[in-house]
Amino acid sequence: MDALITPLLNGSAQGALLLLAALGLSLTFGQMGVINMAHGEFLMIGAFSAYLVQQVITASNLSIPVALPVAFVVAGLFGLLLEITIIQWMYRRPLDTLLVTVGVSLILQQAALQIFPSQGVPVEKPDWLDGQVDVLGYEWPLRQVFTIVLAAACVAALAAWLKYTSFGRRIRATVQNRDLAETSGISTRTIDRLTFFAGSGLAGVAGVAASLIGGTNSQMGAQYIIPAFLVVAAGGIGQLKGTIIAAWAVGVALAYFAYWTTGSFAQVLAFILVIVFLQVRPQGLFTVRTRSLV
Repeated sequence: MDALITPLLNGSAQGALLLLAALGLSLTFGQMGVINMAHGEFLMIGAFSAYLVQQVITASNLSIPVALPVAFVVAGLFGLLLEITIIQWMYRRPLDTLLVTVGVSLILQQAALQIFPSQGVPVEKPDWLDGQVDVLGYEWPLRQVFTIVLAAACVAALAAWLKYTSFGRRIRATVQNRDLAETSGISTRTIDRLTFFAGSGLAGVAGVAASLIGGTNSQMGAQYIIPAFLVVAAGGIGQLKGTIIAAWAVGVALAYFAYWTTGSFAQVLAFILVIVFLQVRPQGLFTVRTRSLV
């Protein structure tokens, strides 16, 4: 029973963390076609934001709830700055965005090394996350449960924002037909900037969750960026429900592979599994339905 329950629960938490990292990519990559390799560094910015908040608010029970919106805003502003200074000149040129954002990623990593210790800084988890929940004999850490709840809340908020707000409808209109959206009076430049802000901010929220599980360091974003891209691609470009299913499947697969082998080899096996799936179904789990015949 332990061999079944333990990897399932741990993998669900790992999948929730991947989902938090991939949600922002589902906007910037899935909705806008921008390959942002610095997205992982926005996650790192969120983690370091949580640490800085704890330097101001020493009570960890209060600092983490405060750190979540702070990390969202700080990472979102970094993303907005990237869009205004670089990305806006490279829409519809995905390979150029890939190359440029790799350079931005390296710059942000070096900046973090200059500001913070190379071994990272600790983020103290609050007392209400210091415990376990008994699930069929397995003591499930509360911080993993918190990651799942946080991911579910972010998914619900993002889905409601895209579906029920006028801004969400403008995003969908811009994605489906940018030229027609502009003729309808929609400021697509404003949409692009705010979408990039929201996507980068979600990465910051993921960074807070990651800091509670694995601490912080300048390289932490690198371990999430490739799996997050694979999750978005496997779920279907721009498809929120596909991203959710793919993130959970990859997280559980990683946990089961790690239970049977080593952590690094588990990542290799999970990546191979996703790549094989994309060879069989390159469009991902779900595709956008259009009236186009091509």
